[in-house]
Amino acid sequence: MNEKIKTIFQIFLPLVLGGIVGFLISGSMDFESLNKPPLAPPGILFPIVWTILYLLMGIAYYLYRKKYEFDFTAKLHYIQLFINLLWPIFFFVLKIRLFSIFWILLLLASIILLTFLYFKKEHISAYLLIPYIIWTIFATYLNIGIYILN
Repeated sequence: MNEKIKTIFQIFLPLVLGGIVGFLISGSMDFESLNKPPLAPPGILFPIVWTILYLLMGIAYYLYRKKYEFDFTAKLHYIQLFINLLWPIFFFVLKIRLFSIFWILLLLASIILLTFLYFKKEHISAYLLIPYIIWTIFATYLNIGIYILN
């Protein structure tokens, strides 16, 4: 694969896939009608935050892959992305909110492991995932709160 195309693919794949999932679930979004826990942000904030996080995720992966072969760490990048993309389907489309709590905890564990593995070889990639970890912890709080309140 041409290096320029490979770079674009690595950086923008999470954003493109996240956008596709966002489009597919848009008709099922019921966030505004749900009882939410304190600190719940307005719904408009989510696409903004996720756009930034998907770009950071892509850049982190690109920086890692610039120096390292496709290994377990690279596979974990795709695994956590897959887990990430399924969460809104479980939460918004299927409305299995208790299961979504366990799924987002799996996502959080995979992100933390990925960050740890990045840190061992590519510090900047690890640092770029810190906002993703923080947001996922917050999203876990929201998921639990929404489950309890609804």
